[in-house]
Amino acid sequence: MASGSHLTEDNYIEKINSYTESDWKPIFDLIPSIENTEVFGKWAGGEKNKDRVFSMPYMDLNETVGEFLKLVYKIPIIISFDWGSWDEGRRIAGDAYFDFDTIDIPVKCKIITAIVRNDRSGEGALVSAFESGLILKILKSVERGFRNTTIQE
Repeated sequence: MASGSHLTEDNYIEKINSYTESDWKPIFDLIPSIENTEVFGKWAGGEKNKDRVFSMPYMDLNETVGEFLKLVYKIPIIISFDWGSWDEGRRIAGDAYFDFDTIDIPVKCKIITAIVRNDRSGEGALVSAFESGLILKILKSVERGFRNTTIQE
């Protein structure tokens, strides 16, 4: 696995393009679970305990989303860049009909990065991306890219 590499705007394209299908396999293995899941997370907390201490609400992720989150950092496919001002990514992620096969894998990783990073400040964004099918569309597109490359070789 390609782990241990820090991805920046200067190196992410070369590094991500060097990943093999086996580097991606742990994430691809999550696809059937994602397809068969109805609830990706639920809100928890937000109440007072017996000592009248209030706990902040938080998103309790299901096992598949938790595993996905671990893997995107382990492989890694999370890129250090100014995702908050990346208008193209916002446009792509917001278009329910966008064809992810028209963009390369590094750009797909930038979109995943923006979703994961956005979840830090807007908890629930990652679960929402799973619920809408956005994460599944991106992962299936990455997987198709490897399948098509293998067929052509």
